[in-house]
Amino acid sequence: MNVVNIIMCYICNMKTISSSVEDYIRTKPFLISALSQGIINLTSLSRNIKPEIEASLKKEIRYGAIVMALKRLSSELEFRTTYKIVKVIREIGDITVRSSLVDYNFKVSETLLSNQAKFLSKLDNRDDFYSSSRGVNECNIVVSGNLSQTLENIFTNEHIISKQEQLSSISIKLPVENVSIPGVYYFVFQRLSWEGININQVISTSNEFTILVNEQQVDKAFKVIKNLKNL
Repeated sequence: MNVVNIIMCYICNMKTISSSVEDYIRTKPFLISALSQGIINLTSLSRNIKPEIEASLKKEIRYGAIVMALKRLSSELEFRTTYKIVKVIREIGDITVRSSLVDYNFKVSETLLSNQAKFLSKLDNRDDFYSSSRGVNECNIVVSGNLSQTLENIFTNEHIISKQEQLSSISIKLPVENVSIPGVYYFVFQRLSWEGININQVISTSNEFTILVNEQQVDKAFKVIKNLKNL
């Protein structure tokens, strides 16, 4: 085998290794983030994932080949997962905070929809907060605290699965480009997770999303989201 063939064979193997490494990394969201920010030791990581990469390729692989694949992937991820997302995040619009909210989770029933209609007919204040989302078996309703008793009176025959009080919402206006850029929500939620902020509920439309957090964490959550605009 001449030198050219040896080089071509090596390149083909590297592509195979790179593909296998990328497939593995894509199954680990937080690992993707760490790689894109360059905060992980590639040599140590290569030692940890070597057995799985070898099992995937069914042959023995050198650590150096895995490190090279990780370096290439890190550079690509930094651009693909950060540049476009940050461009959208920097254009975040108004951030609105509401407090004293109550989150209800009801079991879906035949009367639930009609009761919702009755409740909506009682709303006459634009400042009141109301949101509803329905799944297959459950329906989630979030209201301002002052509407809590009215809701419970109307829904008295409905089965309440859970009720959470003393919540606050943070609503974020996103640029229209957010719907075509993968990872925008993940980027925001990741930052909140790193700060130990628990998200009780997520409500979204095409260009806006709202998170519900405990009132004790709302100031911290607001600061995290506001700082994203300065990235």
